[in-house]
Amino acid sequence: METVAKGSVVSPCGNRAAAGFLGRRRGAVASARMSAVRIGRKSPFLGGRLAVGPRRSRPVPRNLLASPVQMNLAFAKAMKWWEKGLHPNMREVESAQDLVDSLTNAGDKLVVVDFFSPGCGGCRALHPKICQFAEQNPDVLFLQVNYEEHKSMCYSLHVHVLPFFRFYRGAQGRLCSFSCTNATIKKFKDALAKHKPDRCSLGPTMGLEEPELLALAANKDLQFTYTKKPELIPCGDAAAAQEYAIESPNLSSPTKPLVKQDSGERSLVSSGR
Repeated sequence: METVAKGSVVSPCGNRAAAGFLGRRRGAVASARMSAVRIGRKSPFLGGRLAVGPRRSRPVPRNLLASPVQMNLAFAKAMKWWEKGLHPNMREVESAQDLVDSLTNAGDKLVVVDFFSPGCGGCRALHPKICQFAEQNPDVLFLQVNYEEHKSMCYSLHVHVLPFFRFYRGAQGRLCSFSCTNATIKKFKDALAKHKPDRCSLGPTMGLEEPELLALAANKDLQFTYTKKPELIPCGDAAAAQEYAIESPNLSSPTKPLVKQDSGERSLVSSGR
């Protein structure tokens, strides 16, 4: 008599199945059911069917299609310190001819010429105050001369210290010139208060002095031409007329017509009689 092990099964054909085969199968089915229940509880589908099929592509709008695009990247130019805070009565001089024309066309208006350099710390510190003066005095013209760009012109005008200022007005020409900083800004205030009142000057606008104009014209680095004006002798200056006559002895002095001389002599003789 064969002893049957616990948990073993004997088939009708006489073959013995592996021990615990049915038990293991039943346990696997039970565990699968439990896992399905657990997954169903946590899953958002709650046992619903999920249809998986081929992915359909959506039509792309025409405005999003690849097309050649030209992009112009424009970067804002950083303003330099002498370009900040400018007012309508302030501008930078571009050349020697521009400086001469600006002074000539100013008429009786007070003109302040500001010589500066980008690398000058005193010029940079003084610039905001000059802008304030320009705002407070809209009838005064402020001209800026960049020393680094116009070294040759500044050399001809004998400008060797920065910051440097020159005041001009009408026929009077240059009124004053000086150098000042934040510590000596009182110089600028006093000069502005002294020369600001409107004055009517007789004669043409002088601008730069003639030696300065000749120095600018003699400078080969500058495209500036100037011809010396002829000296005019006043009609009422007898001494100048005498010197002119001595310098030109070949020129005979004008004589009165004989008819007038005869008439004058006859009148004198008749009065003597």
